[in-house]
Amino acid sequence: QMPCMRMTDITGRKQLVNAPHLRGVIYHTVKFCDYYGFEYSELRRQLTVPLLKLESDYTIQSSGQLRTRLEAFAESIAPERTIQKGGTKPMKGKGLYAGIDSGSTSTDVVILNQDREIVAQAILPTGAGAAAGADRALDEALGKAGLTREDITATVTTGYGRGAIQLGDQSITEITCHAKGAFFLAPSVRTIIDIGGQDSKVIRVDEAGNVVNFVMNDKCAAGTGRFLELMARTLELSLDEMSTAGLDWKEDVTISSMCTVFAESEVVSLIAQNKTPADIIHGLNRSVASKTVSLCRRVGGEEAYMMTGGVSKNRGVAAEIEKLLGVKLHISEKAQLNGALGAALFALEL
Repeated sequence: QMPCMRMTDITGRKQLVNAPHLRGVIYHTVKFCDYYGFEYSELRRQLTVPLLKLESDYTIQSSGQLRTRLEAFAESIAPERTIQKGGTKPMKGKGLYAGIDSGSTSTDVVILNQDREIVAQAILPTGAGAAAGADRALDEALGKAGLTREDITATVTTGYGRGAIQLGDQSITEITCHAKGAFFLAPSVRTIIDIGGQDSKVIRVDEAGNVVNFVMNDKCAAGTGRFLELMARTLELSLDEMSTAGLDWKEDVTISSMCTVFAESEVVSLIAQNKTPADIIHGLNRSVASKTVSLCRRVGGEEAYMMTGGVSKNRGVAAEIEKLLGVKLHISEKAQLNGALGAALFALEL
């Protein structure tokens, strides 16, 4: 614990740069305090090891977000500890491996065989409880393939609800699992853009698929699936309709509000001004894309880019991201299952 840097001598912290056996640095700052920004910028310039910046206002509600970032950072600087090998214990099941991604909107399940082929999959609404949602999704996937839980050799859980799921052999953050899944689908990928229901994240990987940097936008719903869902409801459209409605636009409408609530008010105002739904949706798509691209720049994104998560199905958002980045996004047909796929691949390695 350090007092506020305005109240103490921090010169000794500079020795941190030369500390022996340094694997990474976690830099925790008080939200909205500019004093820390100068030191952080200097550290970024000097350090040769990974650096994770955490901002908080000391509220208990931040604990879940901080936990995911800290665990993902630990997994990235020590990937050899991410998977704990099973040793010589006898193998249970029938050589099938399950990955469960418990998201805020949906729970996704992928079951692989020993040849890394998908034998079953499921995407179901998470519902009120992460554990119950995981049970339903796993049973759905097993039922499709005519399997039972006794056929499963190992299970890895991931996603925001992973801590509440008791049926897994191991829990790994969605950051690491998304990197694993994306690299499996396209080994050329170096930057993964994942826009989920309640957060957005951009992950950069190296030529071996290891996470080298990541950023998350989990403090606000702006630019996420929830944001698009709310706007679709305001425009009285389904998400499928909204996905393509903004592709044929004529007037360049700007959605300037960063906040989801204020953006909704802005959309209502634009409707009152008789702006067409296509023009409004194009403005919304560009707003989401600009927030996403800013994350890409923060993480040092480089080609090839892959987009995963449910929002990857939104053609309008994907098109705007491609336009701002100036590159073509790789979007797999398994994009929404990417986190669960990564978890299943880790399960296979247990």
